[in-house]
Amino acid sequence: MGTSEVVVRFGRRCGRAKEITEIKNYEEDQVLYPPLLPDKVDLRQVTIIPHNEWERIRDSLDSLTREAAHLRAKRKAKKEMHFRSQEVVKHWTNTYAGMRKQKLEAKKKRDEEIEAERQILDVEEAIYKQGERKKAIEYAKQYQFYQTERVKNFHSGLLLSRVMKERDAQIEFQKSKIKSDKKWEEQLKLNIEKGFKEEQEKAEKQRRDRLALAKDHLKQIKEHEEEEVRRRKQEEKDAEEIKQQNLLYEIEMKKKLGMKKEKINESRRLFFEHLNDKNVIKAIERQQQEEEDEKIRKFIKAKKRLTQMGKEKEAETHRLMEERRERINNFLSKLMKEKFDNEDLIIARDIAEAEAEWEKREREKHEKNKAELKAIAEHRAVVMNNKEEEERRRKIEAKEQLLAILKADQIFWEHEKEKKRKADKERREVQDAHIQQMAKNKFKVKQAKQAELEDCRLTEALIAEKEKEFQDYAREVIELESKSTNKYMHPLVKAVQEGPGGGHGPVFVDRGGLRPSYQVNDITGVQLPFYNSQGSKYNNFQKSKGRLGFTW
Repeated sequence: MGTSEVVVRFGRRCGRAKEITEIKNYEEDQVLYPPLLPDKVDLRQVTIIPHNEWERIRDSLDSLTREAAHLRAKRKAKKEMHFRSQEVVKHWTNTYAGMRKQKLEAKKKRDEEIEAERQILDVEEAIYKQGERKKAIEYAKQYQFYQTERVKNFHSGLLLSRVMKERDAQIEFQKSKIKSDKKWEEQLKLNIEKGFKEEQEKAEKQRRDRLALAKDHLKQIKEHEEEEVRRRKQEEKDAEEIKQQNLLYEIEMKKKLGMKKEKINESRRLFFEHLNDKNVIKAIERQQQEEEDEKIRKFIKAKKRLTQMGKEKEAETHRLMEERRERINNFLSKLMKEKFDNEDLIIARDIAEAEAEWEKREREKHEKNKAELKAIAEHRAVVMNNKEEEERRRKIEAKEQLLAILKADQIFWEHEKEKKRKADKERREVQDAHIQQMAKNKFKVKQAKQAELEDCRLTEALIAEKEKEFQDYAREVIELESKSTNKYMHPLVKAVQEGPGGGHGPVFVDRGGLRPSYQVNDITGVQLPFYNSQGSKYNNFQKSKGRLGFTW
């Protein structure tokens, strides 16, 4: 390889020799741009791909992404074009959509006009139906007004007046037609007699009906009286049973109270007996304690006497020992004179040993007596302490028992007080409940009375209003009928003057003008005559008084 050219191999292919200027440019490029490959890479092992091949590879790898982007852009452009077309075509009138829109708007306008006409028709129909309803209501009110008793009676009077007019007209017509017809007169007389007979039969039938009604009323009154008597007997029987139950309850309560008092007295008696027994036991124990104390005193006295005797014996022994010692001394003094010094020493030693032994025995005896006296004193102190402890424990137990009995008695009386308080509370509650019930009943009665008064007031107002309406109607009818003739107005005037109630008695002004009926108090049960009648149809005054209910 020469120095004038550099050979670069691209893979397996042999490269061309390049000019030095190209190498220089490459070196400048290497200086201007940093290397894309890492350091320490052998360029001879690097495969160099041409630009066209590189573009082909990259296109083959990115084809799907580019196709998707192209499709999205195409779809977006198509959509934008569609929106622009719609905006442009929206206001056109010579297209199918424009004509369809115009038809829809025209149809909507026609529907609105039809709906407005229908609403107008509905309003007119509602007004017509409202008028029909008003007419029906007025007709119902008029029909209801015509169905009342006073209007019916008034219409009966009106019918009677018109019938009488028609009868007079027919009579006049018949008289004008046949004035001298005897047969017609006889027939008329027969008809009159027949009508009179029918009226009598009708009156007799009414009398019999009234008698039957009076008997029925008397029977009902008798049944009510018997029922009242039975009710009173039942109430008396119930009251007697309640009284007996109360008496039994009081007897039972007295028995319980007596048993309770007996129980309390028995408990008190047992308590006092227990106290007496305790006192007796205490006296016996005190006597036993005195006897024991006497025994202890005798024992101590005997012990003192024994001690005194022991001391006296000890003194006697000491005296004898002194005398013996004196004798021994005298004897020894004699022996000392008679014997030698060695013998004196032996005797002195024996005497010293004998005295030491005697002193030892005396000391042991004294210690033994002292120990016995100490044991006796300790035993006496223990016995006295035990007695005192037992007496103190017995006093504590007696006190606790007494406190327990007092506490039980106090609890019993507190329980009794609580029961009495509860009974008083229940009695007060029952009394308060009775008072509240009485107040409620009184308030209910007052409310019922007020409601009754209010009903009476409303009834009077309603009756007055109906009476005014009836009077107006009757006045119009009478004025209309009086235009033709004034001859037969009496039934109408009578029907108007009867007043509400349909009776024959006096008018109650405070009760809305009611006119009640009155019935006699005898077996006839007939209605009393008119209060404004000119006379009675009964000539027997005694019978009339009995019928009216007078007893004098």
